[in-house]
Amino acid sequence: MVHLWVRAESRANEQRVGITPAGVGELIAQGFRVTVEESPHRILPIAGYAAAGAEIAPAASWPGAPAEAIVFGLKELPEDGTPLAHRHIMFGHAYKGQPAGLALLRRFRDGGGVLYDLEYLTDESGRRLAAFGYWAGFAGAAVSLKAWAAQRRGSLCGPVAAWPSQEAMQDELRAELDATGAPRPHALVVGALGRVGSGASDLLARMRVRVTKWDMAETAGGGPFPEILAHELFVNCILAGPQTPVLVPPEAVGPGRALTVIGDVACDPSSDFNPVKVYDRATDWDRPAIRLAERPPLDVMAIDNLPSLLPRESALDYAAQLLPVLKRLDRIDEGAWGRAGALFRDHLAAP
Repeated sequence: MVHLWVRAESRANEQRVGITPAGVGELIAQGFRVTVEESPHRILPIAGYAAAGAEIAPAASWPGAPAEAIVFGLKELPEDGTPLAHRHIMFGHAYKGQPAGLALLRRFRDGGGVLYDLEYLTDESGRRLAAFGYWAGFAGAAVSLKAWAAQRRGSLCGPVAAWPSQEAMQDELRAELDATGAPRPHALVVGALGRVGSGASDLLARMRVRVTKWDMAETAGGGPFPEILAHELFVNCILAGPQTPVLVPPEAVGPGRALTVIGDVACDPSSDFNPVKVYDRATDWDRPAIRLAERPPLDVMAIDNLPSLLPRESALDYAAQLLPVLKRLDRIDEGAWGRAGALFRDHLAAP
């Protein structure tokens, strides 16, 4: 019997969850055992999971879960260095040379556990089977516009918090943009045909922002691209990899550009493949943007948990995408799970 253990998220401001009570009910009906940890922050109340038949466990009790349990969360585990003996499903961010990722792989090596990275659950063609991308792009474009509006007021973007709905986000943002009295900026979205770029483009269009949409065809020749510097707002929505061209070189912080805000939704500053070379650290909810230049200003928004700003929409959407994949956990050595496990073993064996 598959035992899925849904852990509470330990990261601050993380209200999302990867499965709904209805989804738990479907897994139980299929013969799974499901345990859900209590959480004071989860956007979906624990009562719904209990009503669906889940066993309820205290928050952060997963280290004591039965050895056969598969521990399922979204964001990172506490970085306490302890060996990891269980099979874990989560976004590990462990395969691109990031220091935290290498430390995570060492913990799995020490404990004998296995990572099934949600980012690499793919079909036979390599397409991801479930992703938060749309809402990452949607929220990332919104915070980038807030940074632009703050510049019009002569300031830096202030703290952000989760919105109860996308409608509430849009109403607040529209009022903030209108209050500047300035024309909307001209934005360029790279990766516009993907999930992330679609979300960013949709939000920008709803805010009456002119959007130039680029995808693989426009970046195939390799960068850097002076066209990016000719737009006031640039939103990067492409997943970095070895073939990713440099989109914004280090010298872009200099004068002679229209660009004043970069929204790096992809947000991979510690990766060797990072295509936005003007910054080296992520931003957060308390300080959503960092200023890199003053005349003219250049701010970067690089929050790495953007979908959490719209926790209900993003959780419900993602859980619906992922449920058919979770239903195949009884064949964990096959299909998408088998490919994710093989990828983990390859990286674990790498020198």
